[in-house]
Amino acid sequence: MPDVQVRQVNPWIVAISVMFGTFMEVLDTTVVNVSLPHIAGSMSATTDEATWVLTSYLVANAIILPMTGWLASQFGRKNLLMLSVTGFTVASFLCGLAPNLASLIVFRCFQGAFGGALQPLSQAVLLEAFPPQDRGKAMGFWGLGIVVAPILGPVLGGYLTDSYNWRWVFYVNIPVGIASIIMVRTFLFDPPYLRKKAVTIDYLGMGLLTLTIASIQIMLDKGEQDDWLSSGFIRTLLVLSIFGGVAFVVRELTAEHPVVNLRVLKERTFSAGIVLITVVGFVLYGSMVLLPIWLQTLLGYPAVQAGLTLAPRGIGSFIGMPVVGMLVSKIDPRKIIIAGLLTTSVTLFQFSRLSLAAGYWDFFWPQFFQGVAMGMVFVPLTTVTMSRIPKEQIGNATSINSLMRNVGASLGIASLTTFMARQQQAHLSNLSAHVSPYNWVAQNMMKSMPGTPEQGYARMWGMVLRQAAILSYVDAFVLLAVIFAALVPLILIMKKPPRGGGAPASAGH
Repeated sequence: MPDVQVRQVNPWIVAISVMFGTFMEVLDTTVVNVSLPHIAGSMSATTDEATWVLTSYLVANAIILPMTGWLASQFGRKNLLMLSVTGFTVASFLCGLAPNLASLIVFRCFQGAFGGALQPLSQAVLLEAFPPQDRGKAMGFWGLGIVVAPILGPVLGGYLTDSYNWRWVFYVNIPVGIASIIMVRTFLFDPPYLRKKAVTIDYLGMGLLTLTIASIQIMLDKGEQDDWLSSGFIRTLLVLSIFGGVAFVVRELTAEHPVVNLRVLKERTFSAGIVLITVVGFVLYGSMVLLPIWLQTLLGYPAVQAGLTLAPRGIGSFIGMPVVGMLVSKIDPRKIIIAGLLTTSVTLFQFSRLSLAAGYWDFFWPQFFQGVAMGMVFVPLTTVTMSRIPKEQIGNATSINSLMRNVGASLGIASLTTFMARQQQAHLSNLSAHVSPYNWVAQNMMKSMPGTPEQGYARMWGMVLRQAAILSYVDAFVLLAVIFAALVPLILIMKKPPRGGGAPASAGH
């Protein structure tokens, strides 16, 4: 009887039902960023202490991500989705009410833990809700939430914080969460193969996974701040992450009922797709962090204006993803991925050609085409990566996929922050060598400046600092452009999806 009921549900209603919660969760990965100074000020904390509001969310989120497939087999996908959305909504409300920083960090942990399952669950549901030939459209819709939400986050966060209060950054989740709960309860149903439970619980695997992911995430988030391996805390985290990671892989490959089934990586198309999505996360989220800092620190944009300047990437994705979703079933999706990688590489190189004199339209067009190109990467990459995964393993596979995209994002943010700091020091050393009493160009510039010689020297030093900073951005964007172009050969490893768009999926939910 439930299967008959499921077949009557329009897949687009199912898609909207699950994407409400997912969009809300992904939005929260970036929406708090611009509010941190306000949170720190209202709670008498330093900005460094307030960053734990971000770190706690990301750690809890990352721990739950790979467990999602197993949790769905234990409790049912619908029940887990209901629990996740409800818990996330309640935790959002508690975050808004938090009286001090310690309680806010605790509530953010709960928010991240409940939200961790939403991305892979929504992806798995959409892959099964739509027939194989329409999976491209489904992934185009899913990609909108995954790519556009982090871009809109700083804009929404800046507006709510400036216009109302930082607490509204969390309160805004409540109506969206309630709508998602109602729709999931009404329109979502579990497929028959999920209505059975595993015999045993892999407690050791869960413990090792928690140790590994928490160590990696905290290390990446705090590494630059603590000067990496010069810090005993960071060295300890590195040892724990290596030990935990090796032990976790051994455990999961030998356990009868692993919490994460790593054997799915034997499928070369899936494993190549995982490498690609990790690097895509590295480049996409890394570049998303660079641009707001560039706009605010070097060009003097206020937070809201900086967020609006970043909007063209979201516009490009909004236009590109549905179009690409329709093309995936008509064109070999591997060709679309290659075109998307090369287009993104070109747009990143365009950013490296900008200077301190760059205006709004200099940022608009590279971002717009990058947004379109992201649709050309995300939609077909997800479709191809999952095309040969058996329906019983889709939940597990989407969990691994979401985890590695987030790990790539964390790696990208941490690596680029460190890379730019090192490059800026190198450029500063090189440029400052030319500002001396023996350089006639520097002397003439200082003489032409109003005020005392000391004031002229201070202005010259400020110019050198800004030039060193912009050169470090140039280096970073060139590096990202090369990385994306270098991914193209990996596409050749992936097999063309079976005719019809993918492996057979069950009709019910």
